[in-house]
Amino acid sequence: MRFEYYHDELAEVPKLSVDGTVANAVHFSHWQGNETPASVKADTSTEIALNLAAAPNRDELTRGIDLVTNNHFDTDGVLSVWTVLTGERALEFRDELVAAAEAGDFSELSTEDGVRASIVIQGSDSPSDDSGSPLARQLAGEDVYDDARAYQLILPHVERVVTHTGEYEGLWRDAWNRIAAALDSFAKGASRVVEDSEAKLSIVTLAPEIFSPSGFKPTRHSAPFTAISNQTSGEVFLIATPLNDGWAYRIDYPYYSWAETVVRPKIKRRNFSSLMTRLNELEKNSIAKWKPDSSEMASAAKFCDQNGKLAASSLQPDLVATQLRNTLLESAAATVR
Repeated sequence: MRFEYYHDELAEVPKLSVDGTVANAVHFSHWQGNETPASVKADTSTEIALNLAAAPNRDELTRGIDLVTNNHFDTDGVLSVWTVLTGERALEFRDELVAAAEAGDFSELSTEDGVRASIVIQGSDSPSDDSGSPLARQLAGEDVYDDARAYQLILPHVERVVTHTGEYEGLWRDAWNRIAAALDSFAKGASRVVEDSEAKLSIVTLAPEIFSPSGFKPTRHSAPFTAISNQTSGEVFLIATPLNDGWAYRIDYPYYSWAETVVRPKIKRRNFSSLMTRLNELEKNSIAKWKPDSSEMASAAKFCDQNGKLAASSLQPDLVATQLRNTLLESAAATVR
């Protein structure tokens, strides 16, 4: 097996499309629209690759193709490519690989070292982060934003990263500290989650204590994804954050919901147009708007300014939660009818 980062010259070449989905390829991917063989499907592409490595009919599944490609860089992509290249020996590290893949793609805390290993590879607990790989930066001695080069640098180090994660503390410590602070805030009850089981809604209120000059900021970062994922069970999240004299708001779906999953339930996308209209009618901050938002893989709506940055809403969380709850219940009732 050999890896080549996807480029146009590969369009007509038979290949194994691992994690990403490209044409004229055998897919081993959880991205929507994939044609992955049913016998190896799983929730992360890394699990799919591990299932392929363990499959007695592996040669049949790969159709004798030895070219492996992917069209983007992230933790799950790197680990699934490495697993296909490594083959059966990768099964020794199944738990470590899956935990890191779940952290990278779904912002899930299966193990602390899984989250930390993912940070080393892709840079944060956000699948949409584009700050570059800390490990690639360290190995190159400069920022690396070229995905093909990042793969070339990191693939030889994957086993060490997932099995000796503590050795890379300098690369994961700052990002992990932000995650740990958010988790601690939930543990102490400062940040909290209220689950509305009828509406399948998780109402998340983040406390100011998780913010610091070097930490998470609602106007700079999407959300403390791992901490939220670790605390919630709904199909829709309302995330409220104190901001200036009001509240920053975002509405998200579970962070795995963008992918085609087997174990994790499929999450239906809702139409929030009428909700946005109603909230804007109630809103007193005229320089920002409630808007549907799909700029991130699991985002649904935000209260934001004309530049798309979160702004301070005048509405209180209880009011927003009630309006969102009513919308979800109405949607559910319409589906039943």
